[in-house]
Amino acid sequence: MPIQPAASVPARPPVVSAAGATGLTKVYGAGETRVIALDSVSVEFGRARFTAIMGPSGSGKSTLMHCVAGLDSFSAGSARIGDTELSTLNDRQLTRVRRDSVGFVFQAFNLLPTLTALENITLPMAIAGREPDPRWLDLVVAKVGLSGRLGHRPAQLSGGQQQRVAVARALVSRPQIIFADEPTGNLDSRAGAEVLGFLRDSVRDLGQTVVMVTHDPVAASYADRVIFLVDGRITDELITPTAEGVLDLMRHLGH
Repeated sequence: MPIQPAASVPARPPVVSAAGATGLTKVYGAGETRVIALDSVSVEFGRARFTAIMGPSGSGKSTLMHCVAGLDSFSAGSARIGDTELSTLNDRQLTRVRRDSVGFVFQAFNLLPTLTALENITLPMAIAGREPDPRWLDLVVAKVGLSGRLGHRPAQLSGGQQQRVAVARALVSRPQIIFADEPTGNLDSRAGAEVLGFLRDSVRDLGQTVVMVTHDPVAASYADRVIFLVDGRITDELITPTAEGVLDLMRHLGH
């Protein structure tokens, strides 16, 4: 019998980079006090993907996020948002990239106490002199479950609700990428799960790109991919991680 040709497997679409780094190096101090926080790190963060960055304390995970997000300078290599190389920008241009292309969610909610939830959500766009798209704003507010809380000030909201305001604030300008630094660090497990669910849903349903630094294996399991840093270098990664798989790899890295 003639040999039948093998069925062709459809090629997966290439992952488009929302941000990344090549040979990224960050050095603090000199001489005996010299510390290499990042040691020639190369990584890509795919568009419409949720990536978690993990590692032991002092591994460089927050430094990596801060350098790629344009919040910190670096000593050598390349960091970029989309096609924009950050090292070529002056302070004003860097501020514009952070304002127009990047959203931030931090462990501290960073809300202004005198403003309502809605005013906090739209504040960055107001400062930039821009009006949010009303339909997109309504979609984001509904997605994070804040429709009944928009007139409340932060003191009238729970910790989980305040962090949801921070997530909505990061989403409302439709940034190319959102960086989240320990976003559930000040929340109980239930509120933390809600916030992580909103971040994951923003990727799956809204096409957002999220990069999150965390020390929590459960938080990392919400991501599509987890990369691990040790001593300023990427040592491993997991795709479609589980909390158990992340914990096992962390135990291995600790030995």
